[in-house]
Amino acid sequence: MKTVSERMLEYVRFNTQSNDSTGRHPSTPGQLEFARHLAKELRELGVERVRVSEFAYVFGEIPPSAGCGEAPALGLVAHMDTSADAPGDNVRPQLVEYRGGVIPLGDSGRTLDPAVFPELNRLTGHTLITTDGTTLLGADDKAGIAEILTAVERVAAGDLPHGKLCIGFTPDEEIGEGPLHFDVADFGADYAYTLDGGGAGEIEFQNFNAATATFELRGRSVHPGSAKDVMINAQKVAFELDSLLPQDEVPEKTERFQGFYHLVHTSGSVGNARLVYLLRDHEAASFEARKRRMREAAETLNAKYGAGTVVLTIKDQYRNMEEIIRQHPFLIEIAEDAVRSAGIEPVIVPIRGGTDGATLSFKGLPCPNLGTGGYNFHGECEFASVQEMESSVQVILNIIKAFAGKK
Repeated sequence: MKTVSERMLEYVRFNTQSNDSTGRHPSTPGQLEFARHLAKELRELGVERVRVSEFAYVFGEIPPSAGCGEAPALGLVAHMDTSADAPGDNVRPQLVEYRGGVIPLGDSGRTLDPAVFPELNRLTGHTLITTDGTTLLGADDKAGIAEILTAVERVAAGDLPHGKLCIGFTPDEEIGEGPLHFDVADFGADYAYTLDGGGAGEIEFQNFNAATATFELRGRSVHPGSAKDVMINAQKVAFELDSLLPQDEVPEKTERFQGFYHLVHTSGSVGNARLVYLLRDHEAASFEARKRRMREAAETLNAKYGAGTVVLTIKDQYRNMEEIIRQHPFLIEIAEDAVRSAGIEPVIVPIRGGTDGATLSFKGLPCPNLGTGGYNFHGECEFASVQEMESSVQVILNIIKAFAGKK
């Protein structure tokens, strides 16, 4: 049997970064290559009805064991793609037996320092999988995939009672398109959990309501020698627009349930400029207020500089799944018991972002999120604890057992 760390080390060598500019599904070919690899592995483990869709979704099923046919079908979901926020090709992972102190990340000059990353202080004695400082690791979410497949292998090899199990791996979660072509009916589960969180023992069912706000700014470019009372510098209008927003409601100054406006892209010249913001808020009313604030900023600048100077497009992305999960409290109760039975104290934390489970919950598949033992996602300082990954496998097995006894 493969260990969860062996799987993780194998999977991170696939370059599966998604790309929101290709217009394709999946957005990058590496995801389809990885999907086919995972499908092959599922078949080798004896999983039935393994299929890879044209959009690179990987689904498979394990029939219920004897006497568990009436149990609700349980889904286990993780995403195959990795973030484009740092290089994702040629990943060279390091195995570190952590005894405390600063960990050098290869020859990159980067380090994991507990003064910067205090979670290291409670991981002394753990085996850590880190990067070499030049790429991300891909624990988000290949740790989740490794844990699901390790649990599947143990179910197949043992006598753990279980209802119908549905396994699903999705593309393009990092660009908000993971559930886009996810066929809930074909997947076949009644309820599911995503394995896409941070530390082992985390349980998440409260995520941001999310939207993007894109401002296209049209200036008036003329020769600077004759610009008085004529030129409108679109870049300066962009600066002014940003100043109209609350300066403390940004990611670097907020935490937990606090929402924000996040400027993620700027480009421009005197004649034209473009700003892209992420709008995030856990509360629906506050979320709508943020969208109104953006519209008011556009109206203010159009009144000042002329109609058409600012064109705003707001696109909703996903909603807070708490609205759905609160209707199925047993999902959280089972998860809490499963974490405790794995020797960990459960921690319920809000997701300061999104996850496939948010949209899947609104598509009829209630789907909280669980921790994987990964940390510092989306950057060169990403790492995972092997011991916490093993604990996450046990959490999955405990949930499977609990569902087997539920009618």
